[in-house]
Amino acid sequence: MGWKAAEKLIRHWKILRGDNVMIIRGKDKGETGLIKRVIRSQNRVIVEGKNLVKKHIKQGEGHTGGIFSIEAPLHVSNVQVVDPVTGKPCKVGHKYLEDGTKVRFARGMNASGAVIPRPEILKERRKPRPTSPGPKDTPIELVLEKTYDEKAGIGMPDL
Repeated sequence: MGWKAAEKLIRHWKILRGDNVMIIRGKDKGETGLIKRVIRSQNRVIVEGKNLVKKHIKQGEGHTGGIFSIEAPLHVSNVQVVDPVTGKPCKVGHKYLEDGTKVRFARGMNASGAVIPRPEILKERRKPRPTSPGPKDTPIELVLEKTYDEKAGIGMPDL
């Protein structure tokens, strides 16, 4: 199942990973779910447990084959963020609060205008930072070594 790259990419995404969305078109119309993955190069999103398709996988080394149900990507225009107050689909707008923080809010005909909170899942990294130093990392002893002192004349260039 291959997808072509989108001709016109969306610059400013208003739907984020972890958002609660409602599918407004397609076979799962009217159902809600969480965004599992955002594919920006194709203008598509994967909604958890929705738009299931059958995939035939051939048996290979280390895994068995068979027919599996997987979540297929949906175009971003076929989903809308759910208003946290009314529970209906709405458009997303941006505004600044009095303290200067930028927030997303529900806008549209049936929207309440409530602030849409940023998903908690975005606070954790998908690829955690390594805790142990790698082969190309500088040892901490060399980092903390003092190589320049103006008063003592250490590290001064010879002019």
